[in-house]
Amino acid sequence: MMQDVFSKLKSLQEVLSKKFEIEQEIRDIPKVLNTKTELLNRLKKSYVEKNGQVEETKEQIRRLRIRLDDAEHQREGYEKQMDQISTQREYEALDKEIKDATEKEQHLRKEILRQEKELEELSYSLEQEESMIRQQEEELHAEQERIELESEDKRILLRELEKEEQEISPGLDEEILFKFERIIRSKAGLGIVPVKDSVCTGCHMMLPAQFENDVRSGENILFCPYCSRILFYEEEEVATGDFVTEEDSGSLTDLVNLEDFGLDE
Repeated sequence: MMQDVFSKLKSLQEVLSKKFEIEQEIRDIPKVLNTKTELLNRLKKSYVEKNGQVEETKEQIRRLRIRLDDAEHQREGYEKQMDQISTQREYEALDKEIKDATEKEQHLRKEILRQEKELEELSYSLEQEESMIRQQEEELHAEQERIELESEDKRILLRELEKEEQEISPGLDEEILFKFERIIRSKAGLGIVPVKDSVCTGCHMMLPAQFENDVRSGENILFCPYCSRILFYEEEEVATGDFVTEEDSGSLTDLVNLEDFGLDE
C-alpha cells in the first residue's frame, strides 16, 4: 500500500517541479519588460532634461545677441564722438571707452560662439536620443508581443500539468500533500528522495540506524530530520562480478601444486 503512495509521490514530484518552475517563469516575465520600460523612461527623462537645456541655451544666445548689439551701438556712438572732442584728456577718456566697448563686443562674440557650439552638441545629442527612444519603443512593443505569446504557451502547459496533478493526487493524504508541495517549492524541486547507505540523498546527511530501519520497513511516511524531505528506501544494486564455475575450478586446481599441501592422494 505504501509503495503505491511513494510511487504516486514520485510521479507528483515530477509534475509539481515542472509546474512550480513554469509558475516562476510566468512571474519573472514582467521583470524583462520592467527592465526595458525603465530604460525607456530614463531615456525619455534625459531627453526632456536635454531639451530643456537646448531651450535655455537658445534663450542665453538670444540675450547675448541683444547685449552684443547694445555694445556695438555704444562703441559706434563713442567713435562718432571722436569728431567732436577738443582736448587730449577728452580723447584719452573716449579712447578708453571705445576700447572697453570693443573688448566687451569680443567677449560677447566669444561667449555666443561657445554657446552656439554647446547648442549644436546638445541638438545632436537630442537627435541621437530621439532615435534611441524610437528604437526602444519598437523593441519594447516587439518584446511585449513575444512575451504574450510565450506566456500563453506557458499557461497552456501549466493547465496540462495541473490536470496531471489532479489525476495523481486523489487518494493522497491532504496534510501530506500540503507539506509535500511546500518541500518541493523550497527544496529545488525535490520532495521525496531515496535513502542509500544510511544517507539521505537530498541533504547527504547520515541518518540514525533505527530511523533508517523505519524507512526501510516502508510502513509510514517519514520525513528526513535534517532537510524535511520524504524518504523511501532504495535497495543497493549488487555489482555483477565474475563467478567461478566448475570448469574454472578445475583450471585453477591445475595451477596449484597439490603436493605442496599434501593433497596429491
